[in-house]
Amino acid sequence: MPAPAAAWMAAAGLGLTVTGARATVTLRNSSRTTEHAGGRRGGHLETGAGLTVVSEALTAIARSLTGEVRVIVLRGEAWSLPTETAPEETARPERHAPDGPPDEAVALEPLVARWQAAFGWLSDRADLISVAAVAGPASGAGLQLALSCDLRVLAEDATLALPEAAHGLVPGLGVTGTLVDLLGYPTALDLCLTGRRLTAAEALTAGIAQRVVPAADLDRAVDDLVAAVLATPRAAAVETKALLNGARRHGDRRAAERAALARCLADRSTG
Repeated sequence: MPAPAAAWMAAAGLGLTVTGARATVTLRNSSRTTEHAGGRRGGHLETGAGLTVVSEALTAIARSLTGEVRVIVLRGEAWSLPTETAPEETARPERHAPDGPPDEAVALEPLVARWQAAFGWLSDRADLISVAAVAGPASGAGLQLALSCDLRVLAEDATLALPEAAHGLVPGLGVTGTLVDLLGYPTALDLCLTGRRLTAAEALTAGIAQRVVPAADLDRAVDDLVAAVLATPRAAAVETKALLNGARRHGDRRAAERAALARCLADRSTG
């Protein structure tokens, strides 16, 4: 991997291993690390600065994967990090935007677009099947990263929540369409506005989780799912994912999310 990409991954607290047709990304909780080599801040998923670092690292991973890789698994300890840790960073992501409305919301949209793209390739790329392996609480941007994957395997102790609205934000990283598709509009609205937690069992019933297993069996369940995916001929898997992805696209949802999140970020910075 090129040195710049490796530097982004180190700053974000991400690890990447590739074994044959499987890549595994390990998410480590780097919120306690304030600065890394090169002056890059730690990859805290719930702050604007950290989210940019994580997004750059994910983009670097996407570029590094060869055609041999067919499945990418995301796992680790960073599925849930508190939104309120550094709200001022979220309000002004790395100070890229000019001061004051109404121009600030417009200026923030390209940054949010980069965040969305860094998460979105996990489901957009037809040549890759992405799997999130989640144990314990998952919330905020961490949950949105899991929802960006094609499939999710949850440990029985997993809980899912989207508390963005309580902090003056929206879940704008490309997953609102997925939520509505899986849960229906009323339930998606309920979860996004109230921030209430779903248990793993509820997530399985809703279709958010494809497997729920005891925590001790999580690795084996993921391995079994990966093996089943890889048993499918590559061409058939690529065509099937592309076909099903096309069937669920309804307009440019990400553009609407992007504009809404940019407005919220701008409003928070002047509130």
